Amino acid sequence: MKKSTQTQLSVMMFLEFFIWGGWFVTLGTFLGNNLNATGAETGMAYSTQSWGAIVAPFIIGLIADRYFNAERILGVLHIAGALMMFLLSQASDFGAFYPYLLGYMILYMPTLALVNSVSFNQMTDPTKEFSYIRVWGTIGWIIAGLAISYVFGWDSREGIQNGLLKNSFLMTAFASGVLGLFSFSLPKTPPRENGGDKLSLSDILGLEALKLLKDRNFLIFFLSSVMICIPLAFYYQNANPFLAEIGVANPTGKMTIGQASEVLFMLLLPVFFKRFGFKKTILVGMLAWALRYVLFAFGNADELSFMLLLGIALHGICYDFFFVSGQIYTDSKAGEKHKSAAQGLITLATYGVGMLIGFWIAGKISDSYVNAEGLHDWNEIWFYPAGFAALILIVFSLSFKNEEVEYKA
Repeated sequence: MKKSTQTQLSVMMFLEFFIWGGWFVTLGTFLGNNLNATGAETGMAYSTQSWGAIVAPFIIGLIADRYFNAERILGVLHIAGALMMFLLSQASDFGAFYPYLLGYMILYMPTLALVNSVSFNQMTDPTKEFSYIRVWGTIGWIIAGLAISYVFGWDSREGIQNGLLKNSFLMTAFASGVLGLFSFSLPKTPPRENGGDKLSLSDILGLEALKLLKDRNFLIFFLSSVMICIPLAFYYQNANPFLAEIGVANPTGKMTIGQASEVLFMLLLPVFFKRFGFKKTILVGMLAWALRYVLFAFGNADELSFMLLLGIALHGICYDFFFVSGQIYTDSKAGEKHKSAAQGLITLATYGVGMLIGFWIAGKISDSYVNAEGLHDWNEIWFYPAGFAALILIVFSLSFKNEEVEYKA
């Protein structure tokens, strides 16, 4: 790959995840403090990610793979997304906010696959080259969080009270517009399919991979992947509002520790995976989910703040050891013919169905622990995802049989 192409792809990845990290982390805090949204409404807002993930395969399968260059669709989606983000910043109540957010996520979620498609199309050896491109996405997410906390101070107590978090949508709108225009300069990525070929619903959703569920171990893993999205949803939806409400300074900036740990543990994963195998690796990931929420339940903004920081830092283990290991396991079980279908099915099940259930449950439980002053009993709330994660760990440990899985990053 030419150096200039690598630079282009790195900038693309940086902006792609700067955009997501620039509003998604603080969404719950913004909704609760500025639009007076309930926990259930906040759950609905975060669930737009799931609806976007469910719709995404249709946009990719029916349009990007068949008729138009991926980089052009990427540009159009991000320019349209910039408009949606601007409209979000102008919404004065949840009723006006939600339709714009749903529209935005239907536009944004397909771009996650498109940036990968554009990248892979330029690579001669993706196993060696992709990580150097993708890491810039994580850096983009981190920079967005640091900017919100330490450059602009939008998530400070005064910033939240003065409604400054709505500026995160304006920042994202600007970045989305820049990426939209920049996308048209990216290397050409033509459609893979012939527009005249017939394409079935099974092809689009990867339903051919459902036959893998006949394998007992894969079925257990599949169901566990869906269920682990319940504690995952609690983190996405509640972590930032929790830190802001209990008085932690610069909560969004501090949450970038999670992305930094994700990079670190991604490097450690091959060593752990090869030494201890798939089952132990994924069990450690589940244990980290339970432990992080126990730390959240007992930590505070004062002398026990280290417990909160440690809980955030566990994100690398939570995500990499479960989800990345799961992608490797899925790849090993699918075989050459069904690799893409299997990965698509897992994505649909987790970010689609699993997260949809998780956000709904997180919203309902959060609403159950609000006092007369509108403050949450976070100690009680965090024990629910801790219990979910512990239960999944126990069931998976007892029911999943050990098997050899070759590490292929």
